[in-house]
Amino acid sequence: MSLHVAIATYVSTGAYDANTIDEDALLSKLLEELGISHQLLAWSDPDVDWSRFTHVLIKSTWDYFDYYPEFLAWLNQLEFFGIPILNNVDTLRWNSSKKYLLEVKSKGYPCLAGKILPKGTVTSLEELHDALQSDTLVVKPLISGGAKNTVKISRGAGKELEQKIASLLEEEAFLVQPYIPEIVEVGEYSLIYFNVVFSHAVLKSPAADDFRVQHYYGGTIQEIQPDSKMLAAAQALVDAFAKDSLYTRVDGVVIDGVFHLMELELIEPYLFLGLSDKAIPNYKAALRKRLLGS
Repeated sequence: MSLHVAIATYVSTGAYDANTIDEDALLSKLLEELGISHQLLAWSDPDVDWSRFTHVLIKSTWDYFDYYPEFLAWLNQLEFFGIPILNNVDTLRWNSSKKYLLEVKSKGYPCLAGKILPKGTVTSLEELHDALQSDTLVVKPLISGGAKNTVKISRGAGKELEQKIASLLEEEAFLVQPYIPEIVEVGEYSLIYFNVVFSHAVLKSPAADDFRVQHYYGGTIQEIQPDSKMLAAAQALVDAFAKDSLYTRVDGVVIDGVFHLMELELIEPYLFLGLSDKAIPNYKAALRKRLLGS
């Protein structure tokens, strides 16, 4: 049977893809070069008959956390049809909630897991500072991306901010983590893997007076070559938690010489394909192996 592949993207509002290279278009070009029939489709489009496709490549479903129940229902539909999905459904479900970070840490890997605040929690910020032994905290939704509703809190911030967090908790669960000064001082590393093999890496640094490294908040990005210690740490995480993945992005920070995981991106990571000469050839080779077996 000839291949007919769906590239799953999203209905762009410009919220998450400003000032980026269009990696959907790059992926489409690579599949064209490989002679593989394909279509770019929004995962949330109710008119798409997904059963027509031989494979679904998850690429830029960048709003899945805004429509999380619908996203899970869509994954269930794909699973029902028996369509091969890259990355696979179990991986996507596991990675869709940041509670996976607690599992990673529980298995002994250096990881900035933090503490989960369930929906409806009534909490004292002062108690959270004490519990996490940090004078500065970062609070983010448990199911989120792109630094959405991410708040930095200093000890003694006051009742107004505490009330804001309480209001957010009425709507959904959150994750609270200690603030890591190394992110501002050095930056956050992203190591990209295709078929479990290291491809390329970048260092993302936040803009002045900010702590978010995303490019749409003014962060800067440069290609780097990780040292052997960082490569070994990231590879161990990939081997343990992403061993069947077409693509993996390992985001982390170095603290006292040790690489600590911040996020294991297995659903819709931006892959920085335009920053490295190795990225596109490595991606193409991985796609060829997965889809054509060669």
